[in-house]
Amino acid sequence: MSLLEVIALTADDARAAQDGGADRIEVVADMAADGLTPDPDLVAAIRAAATLPMRVMLRANAGFRTTGAELDRLRRAAADLAAAGADGFVLGFLDSAGQIDAAATGKLAAVAAPLPWTFHRALDHAADPVQAWRTVRHLGGGLDTVLTAGSARGVDAGVDVLVRRATEDPDAAGMIMAGGGLRRRHVAVLAAAGVTAFHVGTAVRPDGAWDAPVDPALVREWCSLVSAATG
Repeated sequence: MSLLEVIALTADDARAAQDGGADRIEVVADMAADGLTPDPDLVAAIRAAATLPMRVMLRANAGFRTTGAELDRLRRAAADLAAAGADGFVLGFLDSAGQIDAAATGKLAAVAAPLPWTFHRALDHAADPVQAWRTVRHLGGGLDTVLTAGSARGVDAGVDVLVRRATEDPDAAGMIMAGGGLRRRHVAVLAAAGVTAFHVGTAVRPDGAWDAPVDPALVREWCSLVSAATG
């Protein structure tokens, strides 16, 4: 079963994603920092505007490391966001050596339970992506999706990595959600390798601009593309 997830910054974005046929939304704030934790009031407004499954970012700074104080704030935020209507989260951290910070990630995932969660693109920025991928694959604790471009430079640079991961391990293919500069030309290649989940942000906004609202017609085109490639 295929999945198209759309980044929503506002209630209007969420409504447009739903009208266009998206399967899920990811709610974030501040795309200038590549997505930070939004305010619970925004999440509540989005929940009132749309019924789509909604995963919310748990990330306090523009990097991929966190501190104990930040982690405490994020743990409190998770409870508030769940109460506001989140039914899943997006999280994940690297340590000072650039490897997956399984301890920090696990602490936050434990607070998020029993809601499912996505490990975000911190994976693509790891010092040793091969080892990082192995670590993420076995984190467990509600993890059901890994958002990855296969490269810190985006899907264009990482598509071969994603294809290799998916073809080498069909179970892994079911966890991969391709995103980060995803373009239409990538979908058929990734779907042929077994990837069925795709994540878009600027691709469904006029002129690819974050300050433009999600366009339901573009979402509809992406839904058709994903459905045709994975069907």
